[in-house]
Amino acid sequence: QVQLGESGGGLVQAGDSLRLSCAASGRTLSSYGMGWFRQAPGKEREFVAVLSRSGDNPIYTDSVKGRFSISRDNAKNTVHLQMNSLKPEDTAVYYCAARIGYGVTTSGSTYNYWGQGTQVTVSS
Repeated sequence: QVQLGESGGGLVQAGDSLRLSCAASGRTLSSYGMGWFRQAPGKEREFVAVLSRSGDNPIYTDSVKGRFSISRDNAKNTVHLQMNSLKPEDTAVYYCAARIGYGVTTSGSTYNYWGQGTQVTVSS
């Protein structure tokens, strides 16, 4: 079993940047596909970015393409989400998740472990 903990959220202005981190304990993250998801008030959870075990071919939701970047540092057992040019519509609780197995999927229901979330608020 792996435990995940997010950090790096906060209150920023539109156009600013944030870097979210997801630290793991219990197991090495290199054994898992990883994803970042978010949930805004009154909305369903949506995927933001996902990354396979190998770190190849990240997938991003259309609204963040060109602004967000997912990466993993297996040596530090950490996954990051670099968020640039933030917009008010990016405001949400951001969750990292780990998935057992190979390949990559954007469906949250296929992820086995979740962090507690970190709040990102972007003011206009």
